[in-house]
Amino acid sequence: MNLPPFRRLEDVHAARIIILGAGVTGKALAKYFESQGNTPVLFNDGDDEKVLAGDFDLALVSPGWRRDHAAVTRLAQNGAQLMSELDLAWLIKEAKFPAQRWVAVTGTNGKTTTIQMVESILTSSNLSGIACGNVGKTVIEALTDGNAYDVLALELSSFQIEWMSQPDFAASAILNIAEDHIDWHGSFAQYANAKMKLLSQSACAVLNLSDPEVVLRAAQFDMHKVFFGLDTPAPGEIGLVEELLIDRSFVASSDSAEPFAELHDLKPIVPHQALNAMAAAGVALALGISHEQVRTGLKAFAPDHHRMEEILVKDGVKWIDDSKATNPHAAQASLLSHFDVIWIAGGLAKGATMNSLVERVVDRLKAVILIGQDRELIATALDRYAPGIEYFRIDSEGTAEDLMTQVVIKAKELATQESTVLLAPACASMDQFTSYAHRGESFAAAVRKLA
Repeated sequence: MNLPPFRRLEDVHAARIIILGAGVTGKALAKYFESQGNTPVLFNDGDDEKVLAGDFDLALVSPGWRRDHAAVTRLAQNGAQLMSELDLAWLIKEAKFPAQRWVAVTGTNGKTTTIQMVESILTSSNLSGIACGNVGKTVIEALTDGNAYDVLALELSSFQIEWMSQPDFAASAILNIAEDHIDWHGSFAQYANAKMKLLSQSACAVLNLSDPEVVLRAAQFDMHKVFFGLDTPAPGEIGLVEELLIDRSFVASSDSAEPFAELHDLKPIVPHQALNAMAAAGVALALGISHEQVRTGLKAFAPDHHRMEEILVKDGVKWIDDSKATNPHAAQASLLSHFDVIWIAGGLAKGATMNSLVERVVDRLKAVILIGQDRELIATALDRYAPGIEYFRIDSEGTAEDLMTQVVIKAKELATQESTVLLAPACASMDQFTSYAHRGESFAAAVRKLA
């Protein structure tokens, strides 16, 4: 029986191809095809649309391109089959590494940290693996870097999940679902549905018991489910007993319990980091990795830069860079980990609202410094839910670094002993910085210079 078009790798290699998006993913795709003797056309948003009139068999779509984008619909109308990088990657995997297993992590907040924890656990185990996808290498690059990995650990955005249909995951974790990328998906429901779609392609689901959106929406999926949370775990769950992280799911019997970490193994020791560790452990245990190897991997893990990174403690004031908190849910987790906070916030809200965030964290705030395009959303929420909290708008006509210098000067004026100055913007950065990393680096440099 013949497979449908482009379900075989050799058919893809012989196709006339256009790649939508010339960013990291698009360039990785182009490099792969060139290695196969096929030179695809690269098309970026804003390029001459005459290119789209070409005779293409296949359009490979980078994450972030909406299905209703004019270029996507035009190519489809002209007969080109649409395919995502992940679907192509799965064809390569099936052809070249049929025994390789894939696992995945998604969520509004914490997915990079969690997938890097999975990678650290893999390093401590007898399985070879790498974190890839929305972090580090693209999946195509991981498949073609010369290593025959036993496991690929994919961090997946809602955009990537929306576009993919082929991969099968041995285990997937959904950490949380809160407002983010509403401008792209059109509504919270559509964003949540994109996240939950991952479960339809997974044999085992590792799910956050403390997130009602995840628990409610997971009810419609039928597979092995492992719930994790900060309470004492019931049989089949992962949880917390005093200082110990305990597994009662991947154990010999329903009355068994295996510790796989202590709180002091984690960096930093905050509630959401414990949840990240539980999710990573669940994914690793689903692969057959031992509890001891999980513990070794979690102890060895060090968080990324710009993720609750302590820059300086001086004169009783703590300066924290959490520039990677690019949505309200991430900012909330960060704010709830501190007291007496001078909060630096603002940027591009991506369609998210700020009311519930401010209402939840008001008792942690000392003052707020607002920057960026959508800062008035936060100001309005502060007026409504935190009328006693002073806030200050900071502008600069100079560089991004000049802006952050002014922010740090103001924060230093406001800080008193035992204050925490926290950059947790709840927004994306591209209105004033090149990336969240640039924003965090500018903050850290200003702190070291001025504080």
